[in-house]
Amino acid sequence: MKIATYYSHLNGLEFLLVHKPGLWKEIQDVIKRADATLCQTKVSKEIRTKGQLFYSPRAMNKAIRAGFSRHRWSERRISYWVTSDAKLIRKTMFMDAAQQKAEIEGAGLKALASHNQTDFVKERVAVEVQFGKYAFV
Repeated sequence: MKIATYYSHLNGLEFLLVHKPGLWKEIQDVIKRADATLCQTKVSKEIRTKGQLFYSPRAMNKAIRAGFSRHRWSERRISYWVTSDAKLIRKTMFMDAAQQKAEIEGAGLKALASHNQTDFVKERVAVEVQFGKYAFV
């Protein structure tokens, strides 16, 4: 695969180039080594393209994940509890998950499980990979 273009959100690329050039090289290496031709495994079921091979988002994610793993990047997932009361959420925001749930239920409200997940993190640099579901990027 190759980087065809990029969008530097809040000058993120410039930050990497100046402060974390090694991580930027790792990101480039992961993308360069991901062989897109091996990811053409999705067989179309649509009438117009039935039987044609397309790029499989799952296969591409797997190739990217393997590359980041090789460089010791890891997923980060933070679980927490929320409720309909914004004031209570602000109060519980910095508590651990068990304390959040107890505080919310102690106030007589329903605690709703939620989480924040980032695909790859290393040295406080996060990379999110998205193939498909473009409306959510």
